Amino acid sequence: MTITKKKLVLIGNGMAGVRAVEHLIKLSPESYDITIFGAEPHPNYNRIMLSSVLAGGADMQEIVINDWDWYKENNITLHTGHKVTKIDTENKKVTSHLGIEVDYDAVIIATGSNPFMLPLPGADKEGVIAFRDINDCEIMIDASKKYKKAVVIGGGLLGLEAARGLLHLGMEVNVVHIFNYLMERQLDEAAAKMLQRELEAQGMQFLLQKSTASIKGKKRASGLVFADGTEVDGDLVVMAVGIKPNIELAKASGIEVNRGIIVDDFMQTSVPGIYAVGECAEHRGIAYGLVAPLYEQGAVLAKHLVGVETAGYQGSVTSTKLKVSGVDVFSAGRFDEAPGTRSLKIQDDMAGTYKKIVIQDGKLVGAVLFGDTSDGSELFATIKSGESVAGREKEILLGISSDLLGKSSGGNRLEAMADDEIICGCNGVSKGTIADAILNKGCNTVGSIKACTKASASCGGCKPQVEGLLHLYAGDSVGEAVKEGICGCTPLSRDEIVEEITRMRLMSTKEVMNVLEWHNPEGCSKCRPALNYYLGMLYPEEYVDEKESRITNERFHANIQKDGTYSVVPRIYGGVTSPADLKKIAEVAEKFDVPMVKFTGGQRLDLLGVKKEDLPKIWEELDMPSGHAYGKTLRTVKTCVGSTFCRFGTQDSISMGIQMEKAFERLNTPAKVKLAVSGCPRNCAEATIKDFGVVAIDGGWELHVAGNGGVKVRATDLLCIVKTEDEVMEWSSAFLQYYRENAQWNERTSQWVERVGLDSVKKALEKREDRLALKERIEKTLSLTTDPWKQIIETDDLRKNFEQLNGVQPVQI
Repeated sequence: MTITKKKLVLIGNGMAGVRAVEHLIKLSPESYDITIFGAEPHPNYNRIMLSSVLAGGADMQEIVINDWDWYKENNITLHTGHKVTKIDTENKKVTSHLGIEVDYDAVIIATGSNPFMLPLPGADKEGVIAFRDINDCEIMIDASKKYKKAVVIGGGLLGLEAARGLLHLGMEVNVVHIFNYLMERQLDEAAAKMLQRELEAQGMQFLLQKSTASIKGKKRASGLVFADGTEVDGDLVVMAVGIKPNIELAKASGIEVNRGIIVDDFMQTSVPGIYAVGECAEHRGIAYGLVAPLYEQGAVLAKHLVGVETAGYQGSVTSTKLKVSGVDVFSAGRFDEAPGTRSLKIQDDMAGTYKKIVIQDGKLVGAVLFGDTSDGSELFATIKSGESVAGREKEILLGISSDLLGKSSGGNRLEAMADDEIICGCNGVSKGTIADAILNKGCNTVGSIKACTKASASCGGCKPQVEGLLHLYAGDSVGEAVKEGICGCTPLSRDEIVEEITRMRLMSTKEVMNVLEWHNPEGCSKCRPALNYYLGMLYPEEYVDEKESRITNERFHANIQKDGTYSVVPRIYGGVTSPADLKKIAEVAEKFDVPMVKFTGGQRLDLLGVKKEDLPKIWEELDMPSGHAYGKTLRTVKTCVGSTFCRFGTQDSISMGIQMEKAFERLNTPAKVKLAVSGCPRNCAEATIKDFGVVAIDGGWELHVAGNGGVKVRATDLLCIVKTEDEVMEWSSAFLQYYRENAQWNERTSQWVERVGLDSVKKALEKREDRLALKERIEKTLSLTTDPWKQIIETDDLRKNFEQLNGVQPVQI
């Protein structure tokens, strides 16, 4: 008997809606044909990790929750870049702005929320943005390359995370806040002041109790004007003052709305068959903006849609546990000192920790933690339970332990938690999911639980609770955490896996994972490509390559970049090319509007086999500076693509490299000199084996010297760390000139520094006046030089001189 599937349409490809679909698929994968519309051109990603992307702690690939393959594997039709403009509730059809029309039996509206933009004069100027999605991150990154000053309006969590990211991008940042202390919704004044001191030490500047009157500037914003008449400059203005539920589609479709889309306990709207979850939904007068309540809503809705009996959603008691620019903070319940409450506090300014608990009628009703949040989950559970803590207040204040206070009604606190309570807020992993991984899937370490469920895989704040559940359910079976194999899915090493594949003639990745008892039966992005390679290596004739197990770059034969575009690199064997191939590359680049074409490696083209008598004419017709691939001079300045394209790049390495090459070309030196600039510590330009290497870091540049990649490889020594490009030029000029003046002939910088000692070089360059004097001398030298091959073609006399050299044997060095 064929079962006709119902048609489910999800409007919104964010965390809340897709979470509901994940639950639904697990409960009843055959119940619905699912179509998802997402306004952004991306798969489902973790929005709360955007601040980590901006601050350089994660890349876009790492914050994707469900990649493109997940939709295909679950037979989900995905329309990215489609904004739904109409829900025809009478004919049960959904239509996107690009004309896609889909029938439905049920609709989930998960349109989330929109950033609130203050209606200020000048708010429509260029350079005024919110901080809400990937596009906002990209705008900030681009702005940081052109401008140096940013202003963030809003001293809440989102504003501080935006400010931290802009600091990472090298911008000067002022945070404007209307209240007298930061994060007033999550922290009390004492904790907020401690946080402010920490952030000021990181470089943030704060303008508190300031009300913005207008945004100044002509076409582009140039700063803010405040109500008190004062001003602050800024070429980028980021508004982070709050969010409002995105209800426009629902409202236009005749669905009842208030602040959000009004829903009942089963997330049903006023129109039958249409549901809402997440930040756009309003339940019992509350629209939640935190992850845990949204996931709880999704679980209830999924059960309801597939007919599984469930209690309705009753609302959520919320807590906030997070990192603000590297500082741990936690708050839950009521932390204000209202009438009828009493509070206990402990503060350690030396350790940078603060703890406050609020008691009412013998019960714990609120808590604030700063610096050390390890007690957060236990405090939150105590608040939710409503149990009496009379007589235990000081014990709670001084430090909860699982032995003393982790017991409730005769049982362990974690044991008393409901199975659907969220442990990992970042990834929406419940206690029940973790328990199932431990009891039924063989996960007996925190690492294997992470691989199987994603619990603790993002910020790591829930790791203590994951460890507690591991000991609760695994008991004596808890595994050794020290042994981890090629990934968290298995404790087996590369050699052990290859040995077992060979011994048992395992012939597919699925077979390997099953027979070798992978903790995660689907594997992960680390082990699947590895297994695919091992099998192909061992059985090249028999093994059928699994394309789905290859990384994205290999599947598309191109390198994915941070903006979702690809880098295509045709092979040029040995660096040898032809005029026909060069024309082909140029024509393709023009035809497809390729934004940049770049030489790789040494970044030169070498014309070999040229006759001696033809040299003057070739240089004359080339009319290009010499690459100096032969002399004791500057050879190359190798660069990576840096922040211009690379998703890991922190600085514009291409621009920095070009600046250095143009400054030092034609520079004669005791021996050949090679330079390099890497756009991040991944060091793709190999700057740490060059004579002078520049490596971009968070907010500045590392300057390395005396490396050698030749026969005798020598890693560089760190000379210093600077903040600006001008300082890079100052120090590189001084170092090269000091080397020119003090090294022996034919002595590479590596040999020279080993001979004289790095400390002597540092001492010679430590005073700025000495560096500037060296810089002036090298600039004077360079101003007197011209390209030697231009001299050959400029006069008949020089041409004759060249011709007279014909037949003269060169000096052998």
